[in-house]
Amino acid sequence: MLWANGFAARASASDQLRSVLRKASSNVLRDTPTTGEVAVHAFADDSEAVITVSDTGPGIAPGDLPHVFDRFWRADRSRTRHTGGGGLGLPIVRHLVEAHGGTVTAQSPRTVRIPRGLEA
Repeated sequence: MLWANGFAARASASDQLRSVLRKASSNVLRDTPTTGEVAVHAFADDSEAVITVSDTGPGIAPGDLPHVFDRFWRADRSRTRHTGGGGLGLPIVRHLVEAHGGTVTAQSPRTVRIPRGLEA
C-alpha cells in the first residue's frame, strides 16, 4: 500500500516486482568488484516465475545470512544510510515477494519465486 497526500493507493503488482528486481540486484551491483560479473536470469514455467541474481562478489558470510532480511541490518557495519543504503532493501524485497505468495533467498544466487498469475 502506498500513501500520497493522506490517500492510500495500491501499487500495481508489476510496479512492485520492478521494485523487487531493483532492490534485489542493487546490493549485488554495489558489492561486486568492477572487474566482477553480475548475472540476472528470469524464467517461468506453468506454476511460477523465477528471477535469480548471481555475482562474482565476496558473497554473504554464512553467519550473516539469518539477518539479511532484518530491517536496518547491514553486513558492513561501517556503512550508514549516507554511505550505502538504509538497511531496508532486502526486507522490502521479502515483504513484497511474500505478499504475492512467493519466496526469496539471500544466498547466491539470490532467488525470487512468485506463483504464476500473480506476477502481472
